[in-house]
Amino acid sequence: MTTTAPPVKDRPGDGDGARSGPAEDERLLGDSPLRKLLGRPELGAVVGAVAVFLFFSVVADSFLKTSSFGTVLYAASTIGIMAVPVALLMIGGEFDLSAGVLVTSSALISSMFSYQMTANIWVGVLVSLLVTLAIGMFNGFMLTRTKLPSFIITLGTFLMLTGLNLGLTKLISDTVSTKSIGNMEGFESARKVFASELNLGGVELKVTILWWAGLVALATWILLRTRFGNWIFAVGGNAEAARAVGVPVRLTKIGLYMGVGFCAWVSGQHLLFSFDVVQSGEGVGNELIYIIAAVIGGCLITGGYGSAIGSAVGAFIFGMTSKGIVYAEWNPDWFKFFLGAMLLLATLLNAWVRKRAEATR
Repeated sequence: MTTTAPPVKDRPGDGDGARSGPAEDERLLGDSPLRKLLGRPELGAVVGAVAVFLFFSVVADSFLKTSSFGTVLYAASTIGIMAVPVALLMIGGEFDLSAGVLVTSSALISSMFSYQMTANIWVGVLVSLLVTLAIGMFNGFMLTRTKLPSFIITLGTFLMLTGLNLGLTKLISDTVSTKSIGNMEGFESARKVFASELNLGGVELKVTILWWAGLVALATWILLRTRFGNWIFAVGGNAEAARAVGVPVRLTKIGLYMGVGFCAWVSGQHLLFSFDVVQSGEGVGNELIYIIAAVIGGCLITGGYGSAIGSAVGAFIFGMTSKGIVYAEWNPDWFKFFLGAMLLLATLLNAWVRKRAEATR
């Protein structure tokens, strides 16, 4: 997150406006460790993650097992991969309600194109990448061209993709699911990239965890170390002011939506190569979970504030909660209740943290 230091005021001088001495620049004073800590957007999420971890450590005996750790991380990664671009999009002041079904669309395109065209699996995978990037570009272009709210634009895309996923799958396959592609050329190599397992110290880890970690690191570097990261914060804080100082607002927002498309492609390929077939109705409702993970991680609904690391912590809370309820042998119907409670508590905690951070300045 970038902050702008207040302008340095002239110290009182003689009547001609000359300074009696050099003004002290606040940027040179350095922030205290407490101020830096309170200014981090993911602080509330970290506190919540610790609380959730301690809670399930007490109520679920198997929660602390080594094998359980890999399961929790996997559940978190399937949400976290999409929570990263959604968080960046929210920092930029926008939403994407089509993110959930776009994951399913990505898997369907890879499967049906490869099967119907009798091509190598990798051809379908690359076609899927191009299509998902194009859908992201379409969302961004329509948003910046029409000036309509992103809620309306992406809700329309959500409905269109939901209909296309079901309609085209039935038209081509005569069922609501795709045909098996497990025996096609390139399937095993693609599976190693998107759905393989690694054994580290006796813990089985899905490759999605590595994808997730890589995307979080890349997004954090973009936000904190690149000009594009400054543009994201600027357009989320005040798009008109950003445009006035030369920030390419349109290209920034289109790029953010294409980022959602790329990560949807990654998630979709994992879905396909994990199960071989894809149900056309999957993904509906997942977009809300991605948004919840980003909000729990410290992103503001109004934009201009948040972090990729926060989205990762929010996804980790999701993974601990979803699997912790199972390990505690509770009714899984309670999961949505806990998810809603965490959303409200995280939002209140994030608001309190921001007020405390502003009070220490």
